Amino acid sequence: MTHRPARIRFPALCLALLAGAFLGVTAATALEELRGEEAAIKACDQRLCSILLHKNPRGDDLKCALTKTWAKSQIKEAESSKLSWGFGDARCSVDVNLSRERLVAVMTGEQSTFRVPRHTANCLVEQGGKLEKVKAVLAPKIVFKNGRADKIWVNLKSVDGPASITLTVQTAAQLADTFGLFHRQMIKSINRYIERHCPTTQSVAASPPAGKKATK
Repeated sequence: MTHRPARIRFPALCLALLAGAFLGVTAATALEELRGEEAAIKACDQRLCSILLHKNPRGDDLKCALTKTWAKSQIKEAESSKLSWGFGDARCSVDVNLSRERLVAVMTGEQSTFRVPRHTANCLVEQGGKLEKVKAVLAPKIVFKNGRADKIWVNLKSVDGPASITLTVQTAAQLADTFGLFHRQMIKSINRYIERHCPTTQSVAASPPAGKKATK
């Protein structure tokens, strides 16, 4: 991959949080990365960072059609004694549609809870040499304090697909929301994204290309 975000960088805030608990790992392979995947993520990443940093409620909402492919080996890096990944590679697609006004409100302290509208993640998971379809419906919730993420719920509403895969997804969501298995990791990743990644991304985006001087 030419552009691979850190463990849960943009995917943590958009893909992992929007596509489900079992995507809370960065993820070739039987499933090769699709052309344009990383470019679309990077473009959406820059738009989201601009909203979070500039805190301007006026403008377009964040709308992105994203797809991400994970290798089995990278998914298994997130295994624990309570949860293991017994499948192959995975790929999920999700339409991100977040209110700019609400994003700015939680960043400025005008509201404390950001509720992601119910949405669907359409996935392919390799199992026994076959690609199985999995569909998950989620409505995540994040509580902010002073512009920093403090609590998070994946809030899995439903998941359809082969029984063994859906059980893994349901278990991951339950461990996250009931026992907080991924809670600390996701909260840390969100705050690192806002406080470290976004300022760097915006700084790079504002810099003139090499060999050119910025105009006054």
